[in-house]
Amino acid sequence: MLFSGGFSFSNFLADAFTVFLLIIWLWLLITVFGDLFHRRDISWWGKVLWLLVLFFAPYLGVFAYMISQARGMAERKSERAEQARDELRRVAGFSVADEIEKLDRLKKAGSISPDEFERLRGKLIQ
Repeated sequence: MLFSGGFSFSNFLADAFTVFLLIIWLWLLITVFGDLFHRRDISWWGKVLWLLVLFFAPYLGVFAYMISQARGMAERKSERAEQARDELRRVAGFSVADEIEKLDRLKKAGSISPDEFERLRGKLIQ
């Protein structure tokens, strides 16, 4: 046993907290690996270097990557989400004209206000 006290509520909480930290750590590691392998602005040698850092100093490597690449990670994630959204719209047959027509029907039915209509129409047009 990890603790000499046997099974107690405090031991259960410590174990639950440890499992929580392990899950968070794995999530961070998967996020860093995913971002690292999806990057197109870094060479394979740069990726190998980051992998070596992550392998030999995992905690320090993950935190260093997240601190040094935080802005880039957010931008790349946003770009991938936008690409996925555009691809889904293309496959599903999304049309801006159809969406504006739906908004017009909602406005006429009184479900949305004219201000909301203009705001949503502006988002579609951009």
